[in-house]
Amino acid sequence: MFSSVAIGTPRKLVTPRKPLARTLARAFATSGEEQDVVIVGGGPGGYVAAIKAAQLGLKVTCVEGRGTLGGTCLNVGCIPSKALLNASHKYEEAKHGMAKHGITFGGEVAIDVETMMGHKSKAVTGLTKGIEGLFKKNKVTYAKGWGKLLSANEVNVTMEDGSSEVIKTKNVVLATGSVPSALPGVDADEETIVTSTGALELKKVPETMVVIGGGVIGLELGSVWSRLGAKVTVVEFADKICGAGIDDEIRTTFQRSLKKQGFNFKLSTKVTKAVKKPEGGVTLTLEPSAGGEQTELEADIVLVSTGRRPFTDGLGLEDVGVETNRMGQIVIEPHTFKTNVPGVFAIGDIVAGPMLAHKAEEEGVSVVEQIAGKKGHVNYDTIPSVIYTHPEVAWVGKTEAEVKEMGIEYIVGKFPLAANSRARANDDSEGVVKFLTDKATGKILGAHIVSGGAGELLAECVLAMEYGATAEDIARTCHSHPTVSEAVKEAAMAATPGMGSIHF
Repeated sequence: MFSSVAIGTPRKLVTPRKPLARTLARAFATSGEEQDVVIVGGGPGGYVAAIKAAQLGLKVTCVEGRGTLGGTCLNVGCIPSKALLNASHKYEEAKHGMAKHGITFGGEVAIDVETMMGHKSKAVTGLTKGIEGLFKKNKVTYAKGWGKLLSANEVNVTMEDGSSEVIKTKNVVLATGSVPSALPGVDADEETIVTSTGALELKKVPETMVVIGGGVIGLELGSVWSRLGAKVTVVEFADKICGAGIDDEIRTTFQRSLKKQGFNFKLSTKVTKAVKKPEGGVTLTLEPSAGGEQTELEADIVLVSTGRRPFTDGLGLEDVGVETNRMGQIVIEPHTFKTNVPGVFAIGDIVAGPMLAHKAEEEGVSVVEQIAGKKGHVNYDTIPSVIYTHPEVAWVGKTEAEVKEMGIEYIVGKFPLAANSRARANDDSEGVVKFLTDKATGKILGAHIVSGGAGELLAECVLAMEYGATAEDIARTCHSHPTVSEAVKEAAMAATPGMGSIHF
């Protein structure tokens, strides 16, 4: 979901800038005045923290070396992937879905990949420039360079031209995000063997694509190129897709939908080697995850999507003594975001928890509120997750397996989209809404949705859980008719003893 992609990028991804940019970098550099807080990283966690800090009256500098703000999420993650997901969905609808509504075309529907990529880039550029505008509006100092801790109160910023500057500060917030994890034996060149970054820049639709890793990012980008005509095979080390966190029943529903769309799955399988062929394409060597006979699989493009790791390279953590764990994550005090070094804080993908842009944003606001002497708040029990395929998959709270493990008596309330009038009228009725509630109190323990626009539908469930609402509270709230949101109401009714769904 690329909401799982957050806020940092390695030096090698920096785009060279013209001499004018060096002048701009110096113009944005600090004047030597001590800052209240320096934010290292300009992604969703970092730039939101910087703007909020300035709004709270703090003197703040945000250090970002990419050359544009927004981090991985905005530049090569959440936003460009959604632009391509939307474009590919429109193409598939035009090619396969509109005729049944009486809409036909005089000729063959075609895709112009270059134009599609141009629209994606325009959206990204507009948003990154918008963040720069917000920095200026809120008087956030923007230091274009790579930040490194010299001490708890000093950050060295190295500009692209090699010059550097030391910024003195009372507090430092580290928000440098994550980068794709490498897979031994499979070396990405971002042309034939690509990470998520290269998958957003392909010049043409491949005939075949192998996605290594059945997680959110791989499934989203795989669905883009599948809809545009590629035959997609997903190779997953585990015996199921999507990893932990997703409800098993929802996972099954989702995988069934992807299979109908043409996805092929090789589960409990690992890739041990990738060899690029002289004539183009890649030969992958596979074997069962538990070991066994090897096989080969050919592909025009291979997408390596085996997870992400915290990006802390060059931050100077060891020199200052900031503690990290075996996963490379910075160890923090829960909810305060304090590291073991006084005055140094960390948020987002470089700390434990889901790698989600919106999680980083919430942490960014919370940490600067606390630095400013206020109370910060992040409720980790109500952080939503979304997979932006079609249909989308969205969830918040506990899965049914987790509720069982907790030993809580619970009620399941479900409503299929096939029984929702608006979904049927839209010919987009694949999916289900599922609630898990505490049998004794009616409180919502988890909400899980598969549908078109599931991420939007989930919002009222997140709000209800944040306020401690029961399923009955949603069930007795009037929803507009006809809307897909009525499926949420009906599922809540099904989860409320004595009510039950009306239309199913």
